[in-house]
Amino acid sequence: MNFSRLVLPGITMIAVTYGLTRFSYGLLLPNISDDLDMSPFISGIISSLFYLSYCFAIILSTVLTTNKGPRTMILTAGTSAFLGLLIMGVSPNVWIIGLGVLFAGASTGFVSPPYGASISLWIEKKKQGKANTWINSGTSIGIALSGAGALILASEWRLTYFIYAIIAFFALLWNAKVIPQIGSNPHVTFEKGKFSFRGVEGAKPLIICSTTLGISTAAFWTFSIDFIESTSSYSDWQFSLFWIIIGVFGILGGFSGSLIERFGLPFAYKWGSFIIGMASFILAWLPEQWLVAYTSAALFGVSYLFITGVLMVWGIRVFITNASLGIGTPFLLLAVGQVIGSLFAGMFIDLLGFSLTFVIYGFMGMIAMILGPKEIKK
Repeated sequence: MNFSRLVLPGITMIAVTYGLTRFSYGLLLPNISDDLDMSPFISGIISSLFYLSYCFAIILSTVLTTNKGPRTMILTAGTSAFLGLLIMGVSPNVWIIGLGVLFAGASTGFVSPPYGASISLWIEKKKQGKANTWINSGTSIGIALSGAGALILASEWRLTYFIYAIIAFFALLWNAKVIPQIGSNPHVTFEKGKFSFRGVEGAKPLIICSTTLGISTAAFWTFSIDFIESTSSYSDWQFSLFWIIIGVFGILGGFSGSLIERFGLPFAYKWGSFIIGMASFILAWLPEQWLVAYTSAALFGVSYLFITGVLMVWGIRVFITNASLGIGTPFLLLAVGQVIGSLFAGMFIDLLGFSLTFVIYGFMGMIAMILGPKEIKK
């Protein structure tokens, strides 16, 4: 298959499911909380539903992609994103928005493994790393677009979700047209029921680090906008700009593959984890100063997308016979950490305040750095 024919709709679907459907919640949260009268604790519970549904969906997606091929799960992801956004747009209370969040979160779990499989099936081997990197960059593009959307629509979060739902519908149609059936005799097959660990050193650190990183990033994704809003130093357009900066700088995270190639996986991982932790520390330092806050957003954006690229490469090297499993495993564990992190972040903010909570989560990033991998052979 032509490189751009697969990659462009892939970028679009990732932008929809991750950027518009999942991570836009943190940007829209202050207005949602005001309209639906949600406390930080309730906001944290609702946010954890994104990651909880993601966990179940990515397990299901990994299994079904391995057995049935990627098309069904990609279209399921698009449908789930569309329904989630639509339900969130009509939500009159926390119960309905929670239902929408379950569909929205599931879409991100459904979508990641089948694109890894699609690349293995239909992109020539020498271009597969580039294809994975580009498709993964869709997250940053979606985050930047969600920030731009909020900038234009200001406090109209319901209308914002309706517009995102329309975009999700067109992304679904595009992928339905492009992604082929796997066929009866594909030129690539996946080994089923074999995890292919390269020894415990390959699998155990991946599990620990992915989970710890998930915990360390949860507060920033869910509460960074709430944090800077609490200072009363920003207008609505400045909140949107904060989110746009996360997305724009996240695109630079696409260079993770090149950095791994040049300096090795442990080096890339440790720097990515360190910068994630520093982003939370910096925001906790002077949240009322826009230059400090925007620097924090830039560091978080570039490091988060960078580290997901690193985890993707690490997972594929551990699960060497199954690309969908290699991507699905660290992304699942990242989400498990984010479930835990979101639940505790809301509690900590109620008890300790924003600044101390972000310091705690900054230290989690440093712990993740210390627990990083040793070199894994290609």
